Amino acid sequence: MNNIRKEQLKLYAITDRSWLGNATLYEQVEQALKGGATMVQLREKLLDEDAVEGEAEEILKLCHRYHAPFIINDHVELAARIGADGVHIGQSDMELMRAREILGQDKIIGVTAKTIEQAKAAEDGGADYLGSGAVFGSSTKLDAKPMEHALLQEICDSVSIPVVAIGGITAANLLQLKGRGMAGVAVVSGIFACPDIEAGTRELRELMDQILK
Repeated sequence: MNNIRKEQLKLYAITDRSWLGNATLYEQVEQALKGGATMVQLREKLLDEDAVEGEAEEILKLCHRYHAPFIINDHVELAARIGADGVHIGQSDMELMRAREILGQDKIIGVTAKTIEQAKAAEDGGADYLGSGAVFGSSTKLDAKPMEHALLQEICDSVSIPVVAIGGITAANLLQLKGRGMAGVAVVSGIFACPDIEAGTRELRELMDQILK
């Protein structure tokens, strides 16, 4: 059973506070949704759960207004508490089986997979989708090693669940991923560092529509 439709992963916006300026995260997420983001992940590496909870509840409602799933990075208990649509966990975060126990069978769980072995293990463990990269390095994770695009394609081919490419993706390089088999792309700075987030997101969405048609 898969809790996500491939088209929901087409343009997956992942939040980052680095470029807030005078805006709120809520306002930036709404701009991304207006521009065509199909799914949103709240990623907060520096704030504790209590600080995130109120904002997460508001952004959850916002995403549902735009019919986009709302995912929380890593904070599984928080996701369960506020009724988020799911979580994304890395290889060093909570174990997939434990996350599934907490969230239940009907929630989305995404898992980071950088190798074919990790991808197959996540699929066997009941993950709904995979995030693979960093396909162009990363401006938000400085230790992220670039992933060969051939490996991304091998990971996509090795599993039946959808895969999103992540890592340094922008409108300028996105078309280089055409034909690699991913269901979508997960974008951080390529959306949230844009001076006009709505316009930047719209450009990425048009490129993804082109890649996937």
